Amino acid sequence: MSAKLINGKEIAAAVRQQVASGVEARTRKGLRAPGLAVVLVGKDPASEVYVGNKRKACDAAGILSLSYDLPADTSQQALEALVDELNENPLVDGILVQLPLPSHLDADPILLKIRPDKDVDGFHPYNIGRLVQRQPALRPCTPAGVITLLDSINTPYKGQHAVVVGASNIVGRPMIMELLLKGATTTVCHRFTPDLERYVRDADILIAAVGKPGLIKGEWVKPGATVIDVGINRMENGKLQGDVDFEAASERAAYITPVPGGVGPMTIATLLQNTLYAANELHSE
Repeated sequence: MSAKLINGKEIAAAVRQQVASGVEARTRKGLRAPGLAVVLVGKDPASEVYVGNKRKACDAAGILSLSYDLPADTSQQALEALVDELNENPLVDGILVQLPLPSHLDADPILLKIRPDKDVDGFHPYNIGRLVQRQPALRPCTPAGVITLLDSINTPYKGQHAVVVGASNIVGRPMIMELLLKGATTTVCHRFTPDLERYVRDADILIAAVGKPGLIKGEWVKPGATVIDVGINRMENGKLQGDVDFEAASERAAYITPVPGGVGPMTIATLLQNTLYAANELHSE
């Protein structure tokens, strides 16, 4: 393997330690600890694991974690009422409603109800709009975490061609905005893009965020490129695999993230960063 691994676990641990130091500095001044409310509806096993990890990370950083585990038959009205209540709770700096929700619930109006200053996932149109207008506030966690990974290897950005494969609201679209902020020349590819290989071959920075295992062939990767694999796909044998053919891509790339252990840990670390930022910069109490 010629590529150097970008160790997301190590970088995320450093970020979490920075957050813990920030929380400690805040409480030494006599201010309350930041608070994160995590809402889980139903018993989806993957969601339960994700939420459990988020709560553990909060505890380790000194962030107050408020848990709301609701039954699967919770009504739209009841969930929206809980969000309204959390919006007005002065102990809560961030509200996270774990997705996906049960099929009878409509996530869009629920996410819109979260106050922009408590939208630590960075999904609200206000926060996306701030990012588009080059005035970021609460940034979408996974794209911001990817930037932290790229910064860790001193990525130059300016003069680099960054190609994002995947145009989801959660990763692909805000990822383009993050890269533009850094000065990269950016291209986004999606399911309607003809000849995906051509664009991938031209990428100095390649970010794959589709959710299709092995979609990006290793031989497509430009020699010396930096490859960030956001895809996390559970295979039939139980193992996790990314969107990029890791072994073959590693022979051509200069840097690459593993799956697991690459982007995944950065999402939670950035969530903690956002919660501390909301407490320090957006809330005065």
